[in-house]
Order: sequence, then C-alpha cells, then structure tokens
Amino acid sequence: MTSASSSPVTVEMLAAFSDAWNRHDLPALMSFMHADCVFETAAGPEACGARHSGTEAVAAAFEAAWKNFPDAQWRNGRHFVAGERGVSEWTFTGTAADGSRVEADGVDVFTFQDGKILVKNAFRKMRPALPKA
Repeated sequence: MTSASSSPVTVEMLAAFSDAWNRHDLPALMSFMHADCVFETAAGPEACGARHSGTEAVAAAFEAAWKNFPDAQWRNGRHFVAGERGVSEWTFTGTAADGSRVEADGVDVFTFQDGKILVKNAFRKMRPALPKA
C-alpha cells in the first residue's frame, strides 16, 4: 500500500530504473529500492532462482550482473504499472569473460511499497550462448 507521504510508482520511474541498469549506476538503482527490498534472480538453486534480501545483499547481487557481463544492457524496455504491481519487459545483451554472448528476452515482475520497489523478481529466456564476436 502506498503511504500518503510517497508517490505511486509510475512507468516513468521504471524507465529511469532501467536507464540506471544500463549506466551500471548502483547508487541510482538502490535509490529506487525499498529499505526491505528483495531481489529474486532469473537463475539459481531455488524455485525462485536465488533470493537476496535487504539493501546490502540486493546491491551485491545487482553488482554481480556487471561483473559477469561487463557490457550488460537491458534494451527495448517496455514498462507497465498497475497499482502496487508492475512489469518491465526487456532484451538482455552481454558478453561474458570467456567471450560468449547472451541475447535473451526477459521480464521483471515488481511489487511496490511506499513508492519504492519492494520486490524485483527477474525472469529470462534460457537460450544457448551465442558465438564469440
């Protein structure tokens, strides 16, 4: 539920969040996250992928995306907001340290609280790595 002192989340806010991902701007990203934030990754050992709870754990997990794919980008963003829920669609591109490349569509499913992102739940198509450039 959005409190009276916070603004509701908008499509423009999700677009700005996406822009921060593409700039690899961790402080900007974390400014969108609720103090009790949770990030559920697209891959991992749990049914949810891997769950990171709290600002320190979420920040470390966000940063890992850029360590694994230094040129990571989330392109073709389309964003939707419906009350306390939202979705961002995107195409992820990145090159791993071994030179293999990824290009796959995905979505983030969001839960909002107090005008911030409480939960970011990521889903990405599983596609074989592309040949080295």
